[in-house]
Amino acid sequence: PQLSSKDSPADRKGVSAVATYVAGVTAMYGLKAHLAHYVKYMSASKDVLAIATTEVNLSDIPEGKVSVIKWRGKPVFVYHRSQVTINQEKVINISQLRDPETDEARVQKPEWLVVIGVCTHLGCVPIPNSGIVPGGFYCPCHGSHYDASGRIRKGPAPTNLEIPTYRFVDDETILIG
Repeated sequence: PQLSSKDSPADRKGVSAVATYVAGVTAMYGLKAHLAHYVKYMSASKDVLAIATTEVNLSDIPEGKVSVIKWRGKPVFVYHRSQVTINQEKVINISQLRDPETDEARVQKPEWLVVIGVCTHLGCVPIPNSGIVPGGFYCPCHGSHYDASGRIRKGPAPTNLEIPTYRFVDDETILIG
């Protein structure tokens, strides 16, 4: 191009630097918008977020009964334990258990046991209030027996029933997840 004698190499470099800066800023904003689109696209949908937590009304569960709640595609046992069952579980010598854990460590309130109802052996669903331990759980697939605190007592299951994350919203309601 034709340059006047007034244009110096420093002026030409300055124009080039400004043009490069403007192009870089424009590219960064474009990249930001593009990435924001992908992040929004890949985030969990509203229906997935809705099942991430489940609220359970405890007043609907009579003492001695187990309510089965579906949470994240898995059954969760919410067991309203009687005082007799609580006392039975507190006196267990944990050194004799395959996966030693006290009853107090497995519950937030003694009268409520909340466990994921999936056998830790091969993933079958145990039957509540059955098995060799009164008030316990029995897995009919391969014969695992869990006590009324969800601890493995007999059979091939390697560990206790898993405890989901949950909290008491009030005395009548828990929030799982």
